[in-house]
Amino acid sequence: MRIARLDNTSLHWREDGDPDGYPVVFANSLGTDLRVWDKIVPHLPKNLRLFRFDKRGHGLSSCPPAPYSMADLARDTENLLDQLGVSNCVFVGLSIGGMIGQSLATHRPDLVRALVLSNTAAKLGEAETWQDRINAVRADGIASLAEPILDRWFSAAFRQNTEVAAWRNMLTRTPSEGYIGCCAAIAGTDLRATSAELHLPVLAIGGSEDLASPPELVRSTASLIPGATYKEIKGVGHLPCVEAPEKFATLIGDFIEETLNG
Repeated sequence: MRIARLDNTSLHWREDGDPDGYPVVFANSLGTDLRVWDKIVPHLPKNLRLFRFDKRGHGLSSCPPAPYSMADLARDTENLLDQLGVSNCVFVGLSIGGMIGQSLATHRPDLVRALVLSNTAAKLGEAETWQDRINAVRADGIASLAEPILDRWFSAAFRQNTEVAAWRNMLTRTPSEGYIGCCAAIAGTDLRATSAELHLPVLAIGGSEDLASPPELVRSTASLIPGATYKEIKGVGHLPCVEAPEKFATLIGDFIEETLNG
């Protein structure tokens, strides 16, 4: 296991693929860790250098006191990539990870050559809704919200899979302080103005059954960014990398090939 010691936190990260390949960086969703990408790794092109990390308060990374801001999360990612010597990457962000990617591309365009925005938006929900979730976790823990969260994460068909029990465990074992901190970051973030000024290749991916970031929300964010492309995977929810890893990996692989050779 690898730990990067940064200014205000320590991040757990992992590298796979070709050490001489083109860098691709993955940022995961709220309540998950870097294992959320496990299923797609075998299906990606072999000439890529793949970096994954647990954002602060998740997985094996450290958990500073809440609240966090999106600037905090983007700065962590910026510092990690600088420490690893990674620049000009393709950045793949899922949900809050996509918000981190948009922020990073705005403030450090040298680090991001292209963006994949999966099941995310420039603005996710309303601050009051996120505060209600924060209050619920403070009062009764993440487990009290697990079933409705899993309903938003996965399609009804996938919810019948025994694998969902493992995802529930991942969610409920997320430190409450880290989960609350990231909820606060989402609540305080509206990237619509800055994302509309991005000028880089962007692929936005939605899931037809996503109740957390509905397809129309992902599509509307894509429409903000000049030249962005929107693709939808049918029959999947908020985590298409889990429900449809081959389709998801194909979309990313084709996008990377087009970006690098276009």
